[in-house]
Amino acid sequence: MTEKHIVLDEIDPVVFYGVNNGHLQIIKSLYPKLRIVARGNVIRVLGDQDEMNRFEDNIEKMRRHVLQYNTITEEDILDIQNGHRTKAEAIKGVVCYSLSGRPIKSRSENQQLLIDTYEKNDMVFAVGPAGTGKTYLSIALAVRALKEKNAKKIILSRPAVEAGEKLGFLPGDMKDKIDPYLQPLYDALEDMIPAVKLQDMMDKHIIQIAPLAFMRGRTLSDAVVILDEAQNTTPAQIRMFLTRMGWNTKMIITGDMTQIDLPKSQNSGLREALNILRDIEGIGVVELTKKDIVRHKLVTKIVNAYEAYDKTTNKSNNNDESTDKD
Repeated sequence: MTEKHIVLDEIDPVVFYGVNNGHLQIIKSLYPKLRIVARGNVIRVLGDQDEMNRFEDNIEKMRRHVLQYNTITEEDILDIQNGHRTKAEAIKGVVCYSLSGRPIKSRSENQQLLIDTYEKNDMVFAVGPAGTGKTYLSIALAVRALKEKNAKKIILSRPAVEAGEKLGFLPGDMKDKIDPYLQPLYDALEDMIPAVKLQDMMDKHIIQIAPLAFMRGRTLSDAVVILDEAQNTTPAQIRMFLTRMGWNTKMIITGDMTQIDLPKSQNSGLREALNILRDIEGIGVVELTKKDIVRHKLVTKIVNAYEAYDKTTNKSNNNDESTDKD
C-alpha cells in the first residue's frame, strides 16, 4: 500500500471538486483501487502504486485545466482520463477564460490585430472609442502571460483625472479617493481570476494596480504593464511612464481620443506620443473603430449620435468664427 498527498496549488478547490463534490465522486468511481479523501486543497490517496501513478498524472492534468480555463466539467474529466482533448482545448484563438468558463478571444478583425501586434512588439498603443474591448483584451493578454509564466507580474495604471466630479469630494483617505478611478481594472481582473487568488496575488504584489503618479522612479521589469485611459495623460506623464520600461517587459497603452478630460489648455500626452513614436520598430499601433464595439448594441448608436452631434457643433462654431471675422 502506498500513500500520497496531492496539493491543488493555484486553483479553487470548489471548482475542482464540483457542486456537492460531484466531480470528486466521479473521480473516485474511476479509481476503485484507491481510497481518496479530499480536505481543502489537499487530496490524500491510499492504494495500489500503479493506479496511484495514473491517478496522480491525471489529477495534475485536471488541475492545469482548471488553472487555464477556470472551470472543469464532468465531460472534461472523462476526456482527460481517456487521453482526449477537452472541448476548451479544441477552441482556437482563445486568450484566456473567464471564471464562468467563457472563452475570451477576439470578436473583430481589429481586436485580433491587437492580439497579433502584442505578440510581435514589446510596446503597443491601442486607440479607439468606448466599448471596443481595449482594456479588457489587454488585461486578458496580461493574465495569459502570467499563467504561462512569460511574466512575473502585472502592473496596471491609470491617470486619476476627474470626468466632471472633483476628487476631493469623494469620502475617505487617498486610497478610497483613487480606487473608483481604478475600478474598471479591478472589474476585468475579477472576471478572470478567482477573488481569493486575486487578493493573494495583490497582497504579494504579483498584480499591482496604481495611479500613474505612483510610477515615477520605478523600473518595471519581467512584467506586462498596462496604462489605461492614456488620453488623459500630459506629455510629461506619458513620457515618464514609457521610460519606466525594463527588461522582459511588455507595455500596452490604451486610450480614446474622443474622451479627453484634461483642461482645454492642456495637450493630451497620448496624441503627442502617437505622433512621435508611431514609426519606431518594436512599437505597434492599433486603431479600433465603431465596428469593433462589443458592448450592448446601443453603445454603437450612442457613439454614432455623439459623432454626428460633434460634427454639427464644430461646423456651427467654424461658421460663427467666420462671421465674427467678417
